[in-house]
Amino acid sequence: MTEVVQPDKQTRPPMASDLARNLPASAAIDWLKAGVRDTFNTPASSLAYGLVVFLVSILFVMALYQFGFSYILLPVVAGFMVVGPMVAIGLYGKSRLIDDGAKSVSIPDMLAIKARSPKQLMLVSIMLMLLMTFWLRAAVMLYAIFFGQDPFNGLTETFETLFFTSKGNILLLVGSVVGGGLAALAFALSAFSIPMLVNEKKDTMTAMVLSAVIGWMNKPVVFVWGCLVLILFLLCVATGFIGLIVVFPILGHGTWHAYKALRKEEALAVAEIEQ
Repeated sequence: MTEVVQPDKQTRPPMASDLARNLPASAAIDWLKAGVRDTFNTPASSLAYGLVVFLVSILFVMALYQFGFSYILLPVVAGFMVVGPMVAIGLYGKSRLIDDGAKSVSIPDMLAIKARSPKQLMLVSIMLMLLMTFWLRAAVMLYAIFFGQDPFNGLTETFETLFFTSKGNILLLVGSVVGGGLAALAFALSAFSIPMLVNEKKDTMTAMVLSAVIGWMNKPVVFVWGCLVLILFLLCVATGFIGLIVVFPILGHGTWHAYKALRKEEALAVAEIEQ
């Protein structure tokens, strides 16, 4: 009689075993420390990168005021987290050079970084920009739903309305849920796909799906990392974006180390020999 072999219920499917690294939640702190280490390895390049991000952010906010679009300032600030991983490409490149043994990395070195999947990286960037555009339109629609044709009375009165009126509280709650959902989606699709496309030859959909799966299979540590990113970004906002000069490079370099820690060793080894 042929013996029927029962499947082992404890055995994970191949994709899970490839991507679930069983890292403790505290590993997110190690990624942050690695980000600090890379930032202050020839700090001029990383801090200059952060300074450019800070200046562009300030100029963008000033442009919103200048052209009468200050009413979308809050969703724009929230949307920055959607496009942040895309902006940090040069920082991923610096960390890759350091991993390859570079003792110092200059600004020209960072600008000369070549992604191994440049066209696919561009496509992911476009998709993130479209997602941010969708969020901005959704924010305007939510305002119209709750306040109709009422004119925008400036940020000061808007803050008072949001935090000290029942209608504003509901709008703040609904907006936070919608914006948080879109931010979570963007984080899942881009947090690891963008450094992956910098370092590996992958198509867009594969990289984005792998990014989401890596996050799902490593929920505790990725959740802690996402919370660290959010907290540090809010601190930057509280400082009038000045904190971006230091915090943005740290998070960019830290994201690279998060990707390296969560990616299978064999995949990283193959990426090293791919041209």
